[in-house]
Amino acid sequence: MSFFVADIRPILRLFLAERRRALLLGALLSVATVTAGIALLGLSGWFITATSLAGLSAAAAMTFDVFAPAAGIRLLAIIRTAARYGERLATHDATLGVLAALRERLFRGFAEPGAARALLHRPARLLFRLTADIDALDSLYLRILVPAAVAIGAALAASVVLGLMHPLFGLCFGLFLVGAGFGLPFLIAGRTARRHARRRAHGIEALRSRTIDLVVGQTDLLMAGRLEAQRGAIAAADSYAARADDRLNRAEAGLTFSFGIVSTLLLTGSLLAVAALAETKAITAPVAALGLLVAFAAVEPFAALRRGALELGRTLLAARRIAPWLAVADVTEPLATPLPGYAFSLAGVSAFHENSAVPALQGIDLVLKQGERLAVIGSSGAGKSSLLALLSQELPARTGGVAAMTATLLAQRTELFEDSLRGNLALANPDAGEAGLREALAAAGLLADVEIMPRGLDTPLGEGGLGLSGGQSRRLALARLFLRDTPLWLLDEPTEGLDGATARDVLQRLSAKAAGRSLVIATHIRREAAIADRVAVIEGGRISEISRRGEAAFEKALDRLRPD
Repeated sequence: MSFFVADIRPILRLFLAERRRALLLGALLSVATVTAGIALLGLSGWFITATSLAGLSAAAAMTFDVFAPAAGIRLLAIIRTAARYGERLATHDATLGVLAALRERLFRGFAEPGAARALLHRPARLLFRLTADIDALDSLYLRILVPAAVAIGAALAASVVLGLMHPLFGLCFGLFLVGAGFGLPFLIAGRTARRHARRRAHGIEALRSRTIDLVVGQTDLLMAGRLEAQRGAIAAADSYAARADDRLNRAEAGLTFSFGIVSTLLLTGSLLAVAALAETKAITAPVAALGLLVAFAAVEPFAALRRGALELGRTLLAARRIAPWLAVADVTEPLATPLPGYAFSLAGVSAFHENSAVPALQGIDLVLKQGERLAVIGSSGAGKSSLLALLSQELPARTGGVAAMTATLLAQRTELFEDSLRGNLALANPDAGEAGLREALAAAGLLADVEIMPRGLDTPLGEGGLGLSGGQSRRLALARLFLRDTPLWLLDEPTEGLDGATARDVLQRLSAKAAGRSLVIATHIRREAAIADRVAVIEGGRISEISRRGEAAFEKALDRLRPD
């Protein structure tokens, strides 16, 4: 039980934080629905039996009150119908609201420093977290928590009614019903099905990821002669998931059979107990009918726990895989503020990438004044991008001191989404108005292209910015940078992959827009480093040389770079 609580505690905390009242209301309405149904069935049985007995005697028929029980039956029917309707509305609305909030929290967790980069190595895992894992969590409330609350409420109501007939009868019925009703689904089926539910989830995840790899990489697989092997891997994942699904179906059949036997034994015992009480004149025949039907109705809610017990393993697995992302701090602690007049200062800084024993940066001592421009050059893997990641808080420092102003990183790869041009720009500044967006596009040299598009800023883009050329995509990323009013800009090879004319135009616009700001440019191209005031050479994660414009070492460093 401890592992169950530990896995679902973060999820329950989010559930209660987002829709506490709606979730509790839904559970209460569910209990009210079942309780009204039990009362309706019991009262109907009592009324039918009492009416039949009253009809045997003319005197009894004349004095028998048919109106009060009939009104009670009608009232219970109305309550049951209204409660069922309200329960459906409340539980489903609350569940959908919580799942929406859960997706938002997951996106925030994925946006934390280093999280997206780690998930990029396993994109299928990210897809599965946002789809199947979150969908699995609706079972936690709708098929586990609510049915459990309803079953407990039904057992208590039945125990009270039967206890009024005979205390020992009510106590024994309630204990047996709760013990068998919860024991069979969770202790037997839950333990048996948990392993197979996890296997089924892993199998489906592997099946999806391998199918995506086949569709996306079929040309590469064909040229490498691995197409048949990939198809075999897909078939193996499908077979693995199918075997787990078959085991789950067997567990469900076994649970249904076992629950049927237990229900039969419980109802048979109740029938014998009611008959014995009626024979001793402790209760009347109508009351005996009421008690038997109440016992019958109280068993039914426990049958709903079967589905939840079979999905318990899948739900717990989803909760365990999602919970770490919910525990990520909502707001990253900002870096220390540098001394007045400086954009950043690094003193003896060393940093490591996740799961790496080799330092990405070591012994870095570097300062940058406000308004100054620094080019960081070096071979691939020397630590240029790591330095930018450190300043943008994507890479934490293990040792040393880091103080930096708020920075915006323009990565080497342009990340555009399947949305409109306006939507992609709004990622940088959601509060920017029409004039601000057009001004940023004009500064990036893209406004003329946008104005000739039929829908202008509302022009839709495909996945990855499909619909724009490489140069237009880079200019759009540049416009997003201009919308970020931060004093420090970090540029990772900003014109890589562009033709010479486009690259020079982008650099000219960037340089003009950056007036008064501090720039750090990681590059191996001469044209990009040429706009800097200083050049820092980084080798093996260490800065080996720093030169300033006008010095011979500055020109020598530029000569080492790739020409335009």
